[in-house]
Amino acid sequence: MSLSKNKQFYVSWEAFHRATKELAHQLIDGGYTGIIAVSRGGLVPAAILARELNIRLVDSVCVASYDHNKQGKLQVLKQASIEDSEKLLVVDDLVDTGETAKVLRELFPKAYFVTVYAKPKGKPLVDKYITDIEQDTWIQLPWDMELAYSQPLVEKASH
Repeated sequence: MSLSKNKQFYVSWEAFHRATKELAHQLIDGGYTGIIAVSRGGLVPAAILARELNIRLVDSVCVASYDHNKQGKLQVLKQASIEDSEKLLVVDDLVDTGETAKVLRELFPKAYFVTVYAKPKGKPLVDKYITDIEQDTWIQLPWDMELAYSQPLVEKASH
């Protein structure tokens, strides 16, 4: 699916931080002792959750499946060294089609899998998430964008 044909959902740093802190609030009584961040998207929410839940044991599992906006064959590039347990959080920014989540469920069947955003195809594979996103919507996360001058509409119309 072409990026230009998808709907766009823009997320600021502030909105992402606020949504991740809401996720932390919902996890506060879980007694979690470790976090596995799914790189790359899960690194930022994992850092926020580690701080808010006072978790010091943090590792990552490195997964590659996207080349910017095209999903390809999923590869696990680096496995995490933390042992699977009921007190382990697996953290990603988004569950989309669920292909990455399926692999993570196989790697960490006892862990609690959380994301900030969830699309319908992947939603059944996560234990907790904050925001529903339509399947045909592309999320523009803050680390993928830069601030730039925006031309006034009246100037755009005159060209």
